[in-house]
Amino acid sequence: MIKHILRQPINVLIGQSLTQRHAFHTSPVLQWITKQTRLRVVDNSQLGREAMTDGSKVKCIHVYTKKKTGTNQPVGQLGDKVLVTIKGQMKRGYLVGLRAYQRPMVPKFDTNNVVLIEDNGNPLGTRVAVPVPNYLRSKGPELAKIIAISSRFV
Repeated sequence: MIKHILRQPINVLIGQSLTQRHAFHTSPVLQWITKQTRLRVVDNSQLGREAMTDGSKVKCIHVYTKKKTGTNQPVGQLGDKVLVTIKGQMKRGYLVGLRAYQRPMVPKFDTNNVVLIEDNGNPLGTRVAVPVPNYLRSKGPELAKIIAISSRFV
Protein backbone atom coordinates (compact mmCIF):
# COMPACT_ATOMS: atom_id res chain seq x y z
CA MET A 1 0.00 0.00 0.00
CA ILE A 2 2.75 2.46 0.91
CA LYS A 3 4.70 1.53 -2.23
CA HIS A 4 1.65 2.34 -4.35
CA ILE A 5 1.25 5.80 -2.75
CA LEU A 6 4.92 6.67 -3.17
CA ARG A 7 4.77 5.89 -6.91
CA GLN A 8 2.14 8.63 -7.43
CA PRO A 9 3.39 12.01 -8.68
CA ILE A 10 3.58 14.61 -5.94
CA ASN A 11 0.86 16.80 -7.50
CA VAL A 12 -1.64 13.91 -7.41
CA LEU A 13 -0.86 13.30 -3.73
CA ILE A 14 -1.47 16.97 -2.91
CA GLY A 15 -4.62 17.12 -5.04
CA GLN A 16 -3.44 19.70 -7.55
CA SER A 17 -3.14 19.46 -11.28
CA LEU A 18 -0.09 20.84 -13.04
CA THR A 19 -2.03 23.85 -14.31
CA GLN A 20 -3.21 24.75 -10.81
CA ARG A 21 0.29 24.43 -9.41
CA HIS A 22 1.79 26.79 -12.02
CA ALA A 23 -1.00 29.40 -11.98
CA PHE A 24 0.87 31.77 -9.61
CA HIS A 25 3.00 34.32 -11.47
CA THR A 26 5.31 37.05 -10.30
CA SER A 27 6.58 39.76 -12.57
CA PRO A 28 10.29 40.50 -12.42
CA VAL A 29 11.61 43.74 -11.00
CA LEU A 30 12.56 45.94 -13.93
CA GLN A 31 15.54 48.28 -14.10
CA TRP A 32 13.31 51.32 -14.70
CA ILE A 33 9.80 52.81 -14.75
CA THR A 34 7.80 52.52 -17.98
CA LYS A 35 4.24 53.25 -19.04
CA GLN A 36 1.51 51.51 -17.00
CA THR A 37 3.79 51.06 -13.96
CA ARG A 38 1.90 51.40 -10.67
CA LEU A 39 3.25 54.05 -8.31
CA ARG A 40 2.70 55.15 -4.70
CA VAL A 41 2.18 58.83 -3.81
CA VAL A 42 4.36 59.68 -0.79
CA ASP A 43 3.60 63.36 -0.18
CA ASN A 44 0.79 64.71 1.98
CA SER A 45 -1.18 66.38 -0.82
CA GLN A 46 -4.97 66.11 -0.63
CA LEU A 47 -5.20 64.26 -3.95
CA GLY A 48 -2.45 61.81 -3.00
CA ARG A 49 -3.95 61.03 0.41
CA GLU A 50 -7.39 60.38 -1.09
CA ALA A 51 -5.95 58.06 -3.74
CA MET A 52 -3.93 56.07 -1.22
CA THR A 53 -6.79 55.69 1.29
CA ASP A 54 -9.33 54.76 -1.43
CA GLY A 55 -6.91 52.26 -2.93
CA SER A 56 -7.29 53.76 -6.40
CA LYS A 57 -4.52 53.05 -8.87
CA VAL A 58 -1.81 55.60 -9.59
CA LYS A 59 -0.17 54.74 -12.90
CA CYS A 60 2.60 56.26 -14.96
CA ILE A 61 1.40 57.22 -18.45
CA HIS A 62 4.46 59.11 -19.73
CA VAL A 63 8.12 59.56 -18.82
CA TYR A 64 9.81 62.89 -19.59
CA THR A 65 13.27 61.61 -20.52
CA LYS A 66 15.37 60.76 -23.54
CA LYS A 67 16.53 57.40 -22.17
CA LYS A 68 15.01 54.54 -24.19
CA THR A 69 14.85 50.76 -23.99
CA GLY A 70 15.47 48.35 -26.82
CA THR A 71 11.80 48.71 -27.81
CA ASN A 72 12.22 52.49 -28.19
CA GLN A 73 10.07 53.13 -25.11
CA PRO A 74 11.05 55.94 -22.71
CA VAL A 75 12.16 54.74 -19.29
CA GLY A 76 12.34 56.58 -15.98
CA GLN A 77 14.91 56.27 -13.25
CA LEU A 78 15.41 57.91 -9.87
CA GLY A 79 14.78 61.68 -10.08
CA ASP A 80 13.04 61.64 -13.47
CA LYS A 81 9.82 63.53 -14.17
CA VAL A 82 6.72 61.44 -15.00
CA LEU A 83 3.08 62.04 -15.91
CA VAL A 84 0.67 60.00 -13.78
CA THR A 85 -3.06 59.36 -13.68
CA ILE A 86 -4.60 59.71 -10.25
CA LYS A 87 -8.37 59.60 -9.58
CA GLY A 88 -9.18 60.48 -13.20
CA GLN A 89 -6.74 63.40 -13.33
CA MET A 90 -3.35 63.76 -14.97
CA LYS A 91 -0.60 65.13 -12.71
CA ARG A 92 3.14 65.45 -12.99
CA GLY A 93 5.54 64.10 -10.44
CA TYR A 94 9.14 63.12 -9.67
CA LEU A 95 10.29 59.58 -8.94
CA VAL A 96 11.87 59.54 -5.46
CA GLY A 97 12.15 55.81 -4.82
CA LEU A 98 12.34 52.73 -7.05
CA ARG A 99 12.15 48.98 -6.59
CA ALA A 100 14.70 48.61 -9.39
CA TYR A 101 18.23 47.45 -8.77
CA GLN A 102 20.29 50.55 -8.04
CA ARG A 103 23.96 51.37 -8.37
CA PRO A 104 26.09 51.18 -5.21
CA MET A 105 25.31 53.66 -2.43
CA VAL A 106 21.82 54.40 -3.84
CA PRO A 107 19.05 52.75 -1.78
CA LYS A 108 16.51 50.34 -3.22
CA PHE A 109 12.91 50.80 -1.99
CA ASP A 110 10.02 48.37 -1.47
CA THR A 111 7.69 50.43 -3.70
CA ASN A 112 7.91 52.84 -6.61
CA ASN A 113 7.41 56.26 -4.96
CA VAL A 114 6.40 59.53 -6.60
CA VAL A 115 5.97 63.11 -5.31
CA LEU A 116 3.26 65.09 -7.14
CA ILE A 117 4.03 68.59 -8.45
CA GLU A 118 2.02 71.42 -10.01
CA ASP A 119 2.55 72.55 -13.60
CA ASN A 120 4.90 75.32 -12.43
CA GLY A 121 7.13 72.88 -10.50
CA ASN A 122 5.95 73.47 -6.93
CA PRO A 123 5.10 70.33 -4.91
CA LEU A 124 1.40 69.75 -4.20
CA GLY A 125 2.11 68.65 -0.62
CA THR A 126 4.03 70.26 2.21
CA ARG A 127 5.85 67.12 3.46
CA VAL A 128 7.28 63.88 2.08
CA ALA A 129 6.31 60.89 4.21
CA VAL A 130 9.20 58.54 3.31
CA PRO A 131 12.99 58.94 3.35
CA VAL A 132 14.41 60.40 0.15
CA PRO A 133 17.78 59.28 -1.29
CA ASN A 134 20.71 61.66 -0.86
CA TYR A 135 21.45 60.98 -4.52
CA LEU A 136 18.62 63.35 -5.50
CA ARG A 137 20.57 66.34 -4.15
CA SER A 138 22.97 66.00 -7.08
CA LYS A 139 20.23 65.71 -9.74
CA GLY A 140 19.83 69.44 -10.31
CA PRO A 141 17.81 72.48 -9.27
CA GLU A 142 14.43 71.12 -10.40
CA LEU A 143 14.38 68.76 -7.39
CA ALA A 144 15.44 71.43 -4.87
CA LYS A 145 11.86 72.10 -3.72
CA ILE A 146 11.25 68.41 -3.10
CA ILE A 147 14.51 68.16 -1.14
CA ALA A 148 13.39 71.22 0.91
CA ILE A 149 10.11 69.60 2.03
CA SER A 150 11.79 66.24 2.82
CA SER A 151 12.79 65.65 6.41
CA ARG A 152 14.54 62.28 6.18
CA PHE A 153 17.32 61.17 3.86
CA VAL A 154 19.00 57.81 3.27
